[in-house]
Amino acid sequence: MNSDLSAELKLGHLFQAAGLVQEEIIVIRHTLNAGGLETRADALGPGLLPYTREQGQNNKLGRTPPRIWLNFLATSGRRARFITAFENNGEVQAERTKTLRFFDLRPSPIFSAMADRLVIEWTADTVNWAKAGKTASLMPVVEIADPQTERFPGFDSLLISYDELQAVVADDRYSQWRTALSSVQGIYLISDTKTGKLYVGKADGTERFLGRWSEYARNGHGGNVALRELAGTDASHARHYQFSILRVFAPSAIGAQVDAAEAHFKRALLSRQTGHNRN
Repeated sequence: MNSDLSAELKLGHLFQAAGLVQEEIIVIRHTLNAGGLETRADALGPGLLPYTREQGQNNKLGRTPPRIWLNFLATSGRRARFITAFENNGEVQAERTKTLRFFDLRPSPIFSAMADRLVIEWTADTVNWAKAGKTASLMPVVEIADPQTERFPGFDSLLISYDELQAVVADDRYSQWRTALSSVQGIYLISDTKTGKLYVGKADGTERFLGRWSEYARNGHGGNVALRELAGTDASHARHYQFSILRVFAPSAIGAQVDAAEAHFKRALLSRQTGHNRN
């Protein structure tokens, strides 16, 4: 259950409660786009810090950006959900180029209890993705979600429908799931409950399970040829998919191990001959 808050509650009130000085704060609104933070998993993962520390020479943060950077992710309309805070220890002059500046950002515990729970309403000029603390302090707080979470069942017991996958990717209650799914790579199975066909896939590299499955949640096919063809004839066919995990690998596992496991399960489950795998 979420707590609906009056528009009278402003972000500035939370600044005061945390003992923050407006002049030391910049509030950043990240959006998902190709070539940057492409998925919600990207925004919630370790790639956010290196992405944020790289700024253009004429960036909106000013010549001497403040100490505290509060990062939000755009959701629907003008709403933005708090992700995490960074502490700025100044520009790393040795890394400067003709077009880019790089800042020494470090994770900060500020507002950590409200990560993925605090939602604000951005100002009307959403093109302006960075706001100084004084301006940001006037933004309404529209929601602080309850901290209750759904317990992660374990990789061996995970079995979810496509509708449940949508919730895992976006719902605050599934934060434990997202942490677990973003921590490992491995082999997964998509079962088409309408046709009985199977698809064996891999989530490897930095993408891992959460990144890979976020693509399915976003478009229903994850870029797979056969599943994309089904989506082309029936846009809602993904509602018949069921997701499970066949094998988990540590992040340090080499690609050849993951590839071999994927090939094994394709052979064992006949997913090339009778399923949705095309290779």
